[in-house]
Amino acid sequence: MESVIERIEQGKFWKFHGGIHPPEQKFLSTDKPIRQLPLPEILRIPVQQHIGEPGDILVKVGDKVLKGQPLTASEHPMVVPVHASTSGTVTAIENAIIAHPSGLSELCIFISPDGEDKWRNREICPDYQKLSKNIIIDKIAQAGISGMGGAGFPTHIKLNTAATINYLIINAAECEPYITADDLLIREQSAAIVDGIKILDHLLAPTTILIGIEDNKPEAILALQKATQTLDKVKVCVLPVIYPTGGEKQLIQVLTGKEVPSGTLPSTLGIVMQNIATCFAIADAIINDTPLIKRVVTVTGKSVAKPQNVWALLGSPIEFLLKQCGCHQGNKKHIIMGGPMMGFSLPSFNVPVVKTTNCILAPDEAEIPDNDKEVQCIRCGQCADVCPSQLLPQELQWSAKANDQQALTDLNLFDCIECGACAYVCPSHIPLVHYYRVAKAEIRQQKLLDIKAEKAKQRFEARKVRLEREKLAREEKHRLAAEARKARMNSGTTEANNEKSAVAAALARVKAKKAQGSQDNKPADISVTKNSADGSESQNNKKTQVAAAIARAKAKKLATQTNNNVGGKATEGESNAMSSSEVVSKPEAKNETPTTQIEVSKKDKIAAAIAKAKAKKLAAAAKTNETDTSTADYAEVKSEALPEKPTALASQANSAETPEAIKKAKIAAAIAKAKAKKLSSNKAAAQNELAEKSKAQEQQPEDKVKANSNKVQTAPNENDAALEKKARIAAAVAKAKAKKQQESNK
Repeated sequence: MESVIERIEQGKFWKFHGGIHPPEQKFLSTDKPIRQLPLPEILRIPVQQHIGEPGDILVKVGDKVLKGQPLTASEHPMVVPVHASTSGTVTAIENAIIAHPSGLSELCIFISPDGEDKWRNREICPDYQKLSKNIIIDKIAQAGISGMGGAGFPTHIKLNTAATINYLIINAAECEPYITADDLLIREQSAAIVDGIKILDHLLAPTTILIGIEDNKPEAILALQKATQTLDKVKVCVLPVIYPTGGEKQLIQVLTGKEVPSGTLPSTLGIVMQNIATCFAIADAIINDTPLIKRVVTVTGKSVAKPQNVWALLGSPIEFLLKQCGCHQGNKKHIIMGGPMMGFSLPSFNVPVVKTTNCILAPDEAEIPDNDKEVQCIRCGQCADVCPSQLLPQELQWSAKANDQQALTDLNLFDCIECGACAYVCPSHIPLVHYYRVAKAEIRQQKLLDIKAEKAKQRFEARKVRLEREKLAREEKHRLAAEARKARMNSGTTEANNEKSAVAAALARVKAKKAQGSQDNKPADISVTKNSADGSESQNNKKTQVAAAIARAKAKKLATQTNNNVGGKATEGESNAMSSSEVVSKPEAKNETPTTQIEVSKKDKIAAAIAKAKAKKLAAAAKTNETDTSTADYAEVKSEALPEKPTALASQANSAETPEAIKKAKIAAAIAKAKAKKLSSNKAAAQNELAEKSKAQEQQPEDKVKANSNKVQTAPNENDAALEKKARIAAAVAKAKAKKQQESNK
């Protein structure tokens, strides 16, 4: 089997899968040398122009800066600094549109050139071999050099590897149509490029150095062959033209026959690749101490009057470059940064030139029509046939539209180099690469969120462990202190006794203060409890007090009326008996007195029976009915007893359900009973007195005695019966209230 070197010397190379042959259109800009442009009016320098993290800004608005002065810096390995492209004044530091397919805005430093183009102090190094590898790598990092072929990966990370390198591949293929920046750079700066290759050889010590260049650059091929003819390990490999030969994995496969596995770096195979423009930047940085502040940019397209390659300062507006080459805004519909295959349309003409900008394309309508509308996929399979990474573009597009990130990962989306070959051959005009770019951005964003979440989780777990450790340490410290204090207090010395007394006094003060606080809080608790009572309960208490007062007043009034009536009737009967001139016989008087007593006794029994029946009825109603029904029954009884004041008696029935009200109701009932009993005794005494007086009047005429006796008998009986009835009703009402209060409390 032939070795790699033998095949290269024979001009035999391997092939990769797929590939296309689009129109080259390189002739538009290869007939003119690289042009130096004047200073623009404003430079807009993005803080981040590479893959990785942005650096920390070192300047502020109003600062004067010199050409080559660093504007950012950081110790992070994935940070590449940016530098002032010329001398001037920092006018602003703010977000602005950058070179990105989505038109994102990121932090930029605005510099107004002063026209002096004054450099900072530089240290020229004519012999780089005297420098150590670490110093060279540090100089490359401080110069802000990142991959200039399009990816923008920090160069010092690639070079700082411990792996054994067999092949150092210099990518000079420049396979994309229209772009001729590397071609012109090789023609004009071949010596500096070779110096950069020598520096890389000094750092990596590879076995073989291979320069891959397509055969459509004859002048550049001759320049490289002439510049490297004294270097035995350098081989200039002239490759057939096919797009995308300039892809990293594709060029490695073409030159060495090795395929880089998915998810791995070429360094694992002993291979490192650098772009031809990166080699020139490395030589300029190490030898001339010049940071990366400019690069060659191809300004081309049929809308450009003078297509050519120019030295563009980083941060120069795209509009400035187009005007310098004779392209005005009225002559174009859209501008593409990069080539027609891997480039993207710019959202604004103020987008600045960055480290990865190699071409500004201003095509006309015939070159790249923009009216092609996307239609449904017809499943022709041409995209899969031309894919250099051997992917399934149509399935990737379906998964991207469905936002199925797991399916995209399984289909190896990140192996796609975004060459655009699939979109170029698609008959349905589907912008496949745009779908892939959006899907990649979403997956990267999700991964960043997952990383942040994992870091937050780790910080939380570490915090829990730390707090637990501190808690245990505090407990152990307190335990040891308590043991030491206890041992010291039990030592029996004077100091120990004093300390023990002090501790006891402190404990006593704490207990006393706690007891005092509990006593102070007790009245407050009681007042809070009282204030939180229901409003209806306080209203019922008030009604109960009023009802009890009314009952007492009525009982007192009833007793007074009873005494007055009994006394008055007895006096009237006596005077009538004394004034009578006729005397009734003794047997007739004796027969009259028992009749009167029987009638009075009968009426009393009837009234008592009525009161008992109503009281019993009220008690039964209180057990079964609600408060409103009981109140109505009480009002009915009171209306019979005191018809002149039904409202007061009804309110008396609505007494409150407090122990104090029950006690008052019982007292009122007892008073009513006593007064009723007293009334009965007064009636009996009055009847006895009437009987005695009737005996004294036996000598009076019989008709007068009968008349007087009937008069005396009728008047007292009627008045006494009414008063007795009222007293018994009042007693029954009081009993019912007391019974109701007892049942409600139970």
